[in-house]
Amino acid sequence: MDVRDKEVLLTGAAGGLGTAIALAFARAGARVQALDQDAARGERLAAALAEAPADVRARVQYVAADLADLPALRERLDSLFERAGGADIVINNAAVYPSEPIEAFSIEAHQQVMRVNADAALVCVQAALPYMKRAQFGRIINVTSITLYGGWANLLPYVTSKGALQGMARALARELGEFGITANCVSPGAFPTDAEKIHPDPEGYQRFVLDHQAVKRRGTPADIANAMLFLASAQSGFITGQTLNVDGGWVMQ
Repeated sequence: MDVRDKEVLLTGAAGGLGTAIALAFARAGARVQALDQDAARGERLAAALAEAPADVRARVQYVAADLADLPALRERLDSLFERAGGADIVINNAAVYPSEPIEAFSIEAHQQVMRVNADAALVCVQAALPYMKRAQFGRIINVTSITLYGGWANLLPYVTSKGALQGMARALARELGEFGITANCVSPGAFPTDAEKIHPDPEGYQRFVLDHQAVKRRGTPADIANAMLFLASAQSGFITGQTLNVDGGWVMQ
């Protein structure tokens, strides 16, 4: 899919999925503003990029930003977009993933998850919209989760935030279609990332995942990146307000 010379804003860029997404878009010729929380994560991303060709590395710029500080995030993005000429593609990938029983979550903890996972995504979109409208082109991709379909306990704020991202994408799709802007969701299945470390029995969890999938292998970050490359391209311009499950056939609609 052709995304050459497109400007990409990617949050959660230093995670397992985020790094693969950043590399995939850079290899396809896009320029990626790779947001994550702090300098340590920037070093982690740089190490992951080290083996990529120099021209690919040059198309990925790390940007440290605390998504929980929404006013500071907007200020950071406005400055960044002024230099870069905006963003053609916004990928809201960042998420926090606390695990507790429902009664253990404080309202403050719930609000913190919503702020990082959902509210920051809206700030990213709002900052990019003037440039997208001017160009009459834009792609917004929210990363949701198959946890929305049930089957996991102790994830109330996380699941709620992912539902908010799905609703957001549908509202954006309806309101922004006339400007050539689409908004969709990619819903990953159970990918082997750091988030799985919350499970006390890794081998049992592996069996649980494969038992539920139609495809009997674990997903790879490239599976997600390839889906995003399609949804970010001009070829997907008649697809909006949709959720694409990339989950090995766990959920079928």
